[in-house]
Amino acid sequence: MTNEFRDLERPQAMRKKDVVLMATVTSFESLPHPSRSELRQFAELFAPLFSASSEKARRDAVAALSQSRNVPPAVAFFIASQPIAIAAPFLTASTCLSDDALIAIARTQGEAHARAIVLREALSPTVIDALVGLRHDHVKRHDAAIAGIDAPRPEQQERHGAEDAGRLGREEELRRRLKALAGHIDRPAGDRLGLRNLSPIQEALLVRFARNRETGLFATVLADALSASHWLSERIMLDISGQQLATTLKGLAMDGEDAVFILQRLYDHLGAGEDGATRAAALWNSLDESECGKRVEAWRRADRYTYAEPQPRPAASGDREAEGRETLPRLIRTTASVRRPLRRAR
Repeated sequence: MTNEFRDLERPQAMRKKDVVLMATVTSFESLPHPSRSELRQFAELFAPLFSASSEKARRDAVAALSQSRNVPPAVAFFIASQPIAIAAPFLTASTCLSDDALIAIARTQGEAHARAIVLREALSPTVIDALVGLRHDHVKRHDAAIAGIDAPRPEQQERHGAEDAGRLGREEELRRRLKALAGHIDRPAGDRLGLRNLSPIQEALLVRFARNRETGLFATVLADALSASHWLSERIMLDISGQQLATTLKGLAMDGEDAVFILQRLYDHLGAGEDGATRAAALWNSLDESECGKRVEAWRRADRYTYAEPQPRPAASGDREAEGRETLPRLIRTTASVRRPLRRAR
């Protein structure tokens, strides 16, 4: 009741402007889809009426407009830039403020406006990053102000600088050692990040060519998997013990069953049984994947040094038949490809 009597004590002109402001806001809220001309007209009328009205009328108008979805951008920015006692409900609830407007208001109006923006139900990642950056800037300015008040003497600065440098050096060394230990101790057994692996297509092709004993095509796919020359894959396959090929397949993390099948198809002696398992399986289980990977990388480095230049292709021949023979993969002799000559029938 006392407040109502106080309102009667105000000048008649101010009370009229309060009424006009609220009437303008109410009529604008009643428009479900205002046209461009209506939006422009409201933007032109609102700022003068708002500035000439009382603080209570301003709060009521802002509270009403905070629920509207049609507030023009210029009016929304004008309201959000008002003192926090008036702009708070609009900053926390209005959907008419764009991300750029929110960021600009947080940067120009101060910490109170930024805190009100934080209370919004939905914030985009862009606005969140901007608010975090403002927080860091505020902390830096606060630290700088404290440093300016309690500025140490030059000799204290030198001593503290040397201590900080030593502490940072020790922390960095400890961090480096911990990372190195974590990389060696906590690395999962199946983690092959950064290591050479067979693709599913390459693995399927190797199994297929081994099944058909197409050693030339097998060597081509193996060279492609190693990103090495054809001569390296041939040298690996020419080891009749099968040790080098098993090492290579183990280093490429090939499936165990497929690798054992390949070894048995290309090297007949590895298919023989031994203690309830084939020699190929025993050979495969005796190999360490990490050591095989290191050995394969050493072979690849040596191959890269040896065949750094592009390998010359055979000279073109006028005979098409001879040229066709040159393009076919060269046959590689393994123990499985050697066949005894047939005896002549008597």
